[in-house]
Amino acid sequence: MTKERVEADVIIIGAGPGGMTAALYASRANLKTIIIEKGAPGGELINTADVENYPGYTKIGGPELAGKFFDSSMEFGAEHLYGDVTHIEVSGTTKYVHTADKIYIAPAVVIATGAHHRELGVPGEDRLSGSGVSYCAVCDGFFFRDRNLVVVGGGDSAVEEGNYLTQFADKVTIIHRRDQLRAQQILQDRAFNNPKVDFIWDSVVEEINGENGVNSVTIRNVKTNKVEDFETNGVFVYIGLIPNSYIVENLGVTDEEGWIITNERMETTVPGLFAVGDIRQKHLRQIVTAAGDGSIAGQGAFDYVQSLKDPINQVN
Repeated sequence: MTKERVEADVIIIGAGPGGMTAALYASRANLKTIIIEKGAPGGELINTADVENYPGYTKIGGPELAGKFFDSSMEFGAEHLYGDVTHIEVSGTTKYVHTADKIYIAPAVVIATGAHHRELGVPGEDRLSGSGVSYCAVCDGFFFRDRNLVVVGGGDSAVEEGNYLTQFADKVTIIHRRDQLRAQQILQDRAFNNPKVDFIWDSVVEEINGENGVNSVTIRNVKTNKVEDFETNGVFVYIGLIPNSYIVENLGVTDEEGWIITNERMETTVPGLFAVGDIRQKHLRQIVTAAGDGSIAGQGAFDYVQSLKDPINQVN
């Protein structure tokens, strides 16, 4: 089957905060801009109950903020298309972005594919996923009203979502492999002061138990090796992120863990290929840093496309 070919000045893969900001800047600079996204615009914002650290808002719902990002990104003529990108090819200054039925062609491409939650990799996790095992408190918390829940992890997401779940659950127990949390202090304080939140320290989940739903987790203390079953009705997993960088694995632009390496201009080692947001090798993965990345990449895409039109500054 011959694939349909679609041309643009810049193609943005992913419609999270970084991708949508890149689209805003690129389209405002009069570039023909296409955003390709396989799901709803917003990225992890869609799965975030409340955002309290984005400038201009003391508190705003994640889906609402995603909608505002999307409206802004479309203001200057960018086109939003649904598609699942499989890989990217580069020939000279031209990039070929492949989906199942189309090839999108442009000199500039911005990768904004983000990351996904790491799984525990223990028995019972896959079998009970969607039947008591979840990676999204906003999506599934409502189904656990008046139940006892476990949250696995100790970072910002684990503690924040653990607090969120207490509006539904009778009790939320955070299981962390260390003896102290890694989350921001304000999030820790809320959890420690919440009478519905409890903690099991120095422990890891080794198995999730149940037939048609979760009824317990098997946990092991990493210091004493003591193993015991802990009764629970649901398990929410927040133990880190894995980069969604498989579409560029043939281009040599990632580190050993798969995070895309860029300079401060969001440029990879492939001219005209940029990366923004959670997919980047970076210290702080937040909405505000993704938006900042997007603004730089959007302007960088414009500069790159213009350089190809300028015979004095040709990019080889």
